[in-house]
Amino acid sequence: MEGKVLIKDFDYNLTEDKIAQSAAEPRDSSKLLLYSKGQISDKVFSSLPELLSDNSSLYFNNAKVIPARIFLKNSNAATIEVFLLQPYKMEHVQALNAKETCVWSCLIGNKKKWKPEEILEIEIEGTKIQLRQIEDLVVEFKWQSGLAFVELLEKIGKLPLPPYIKHEANEEDAGRYQTVYSKIQGSVAAPTAGLHFTQTVLEEIAKKGILQNYVTLHVSAGTFLPVKVEDARAHDMHQEIYSVNRAEIEAILDGKQIVAVGTTSTRVLESLFWAGVNLIEKKANPFKIEQFVYESRKECTLEESMRAILNYLNENSIDAVYGETSIMIIPGYRFRVVKGLITNFHQPKSTLLLLISAFIGDSWKTVYAHALENGYRFLSYGDSSLLLP
Repeated sequence: MEGKVLIKDFDYNLTEDKIAQSAAEPRDSSKLLLYSKGQISDKVFSSLPELLSDNSSLYFNNAKVIPARIFLKNSNAATIEVFLLQPYKMEHVQALNAKETCVWSCLIGNKKKWKPEEILEIEIEGTKIQLRQIEDLVVEFKWQSGLAFVELLEKIGKLPLPPYIKHEANEEDAGRYQTVYSKIQGSVAAPTAGLHFTQTVLEEIAKKGILQNYVTLHVSAGTFLPVKVEDARAHDMHQEIYSVNRAEIEAILDGKQIVAVGTTSTRVLESLFWAGVNLIEKKANPFKIEQFVYESRKECTLEESMRAILNYLNENSIDAVYGETSIMIIPGYRFRVVKGLITNFHQPKSTLLLLISAFIGDSWKTVYAHALENGYRFLSYGDSSLLLP
């Protein structure tokens, strides 16, 4: 892949009235735009099971959003916001289950008011939690109560709604900004394509014999960053943590049509392919996937890639792979794993819109124009689409 990818070509007029400020109720009553073989039709999300081929295999992201926003006061009563991004030199599970101390990379609101040497303190139900900056934008938490850090977060933190949702997170958001199958805590943004699924829809899918598989990608705040450079290839893609179990890797070899629920699941599955290629080529850190990992690489089949990963699991007596991905999927990319995509409507000039363009080509313009003209709601709490090129 060569040549510039001009971000101005991935712009459209998204007015504020098109951005959903609350989610549809019930979840599966949202609108669903079906794009299949170049044709567009309007559906309701509850009809998804009948629109999927019996030969489909769905891949969901089961990441769970943590209450990552913490507000506290400094010694002069100025408000400081600490926004958790990801654990610093620790695994998610280790950091969230820590009982006395953990360290996180953070965004800090009103940072100038927090002197580097000052220890901030917040008390909840008799537990005092101390926060100290040990590096720039790196915060150490210390407490003594026997509670796990994730339990403390439930008491002191607020849900991190996207910046384009204008209201403060409330009790309704606490449930609605999670998928019904969310399980693995650690995300600071929801895998929003999954917000439309209800237990009823999942049961109907299961009745058709469609496989339901789960991967994990901890969505980072970087997912909301617009591309601000003229050539999108010069954008510094954010890094996110992913994991995939053996059973989900084996299911890829079943020969079914893999439909990813969301761009996050898509990034995991395509990253997994390149992890297999890295293993075949004996690369160092094979599960660390770089931004343009796919450029100037030898080709191999999907089966060869997955077999390489399964061999790695066998040789190391483990049942899951863990890695970091910064993969940036742009027009010209050839998808190796994903054949169908369930996804919401994304921001102009975003890496997510670039991925959609890579998946359905310039037809994204027709799809988005149709959505804008036919009352679809956009972004995290908005409506959905099923893309089957």
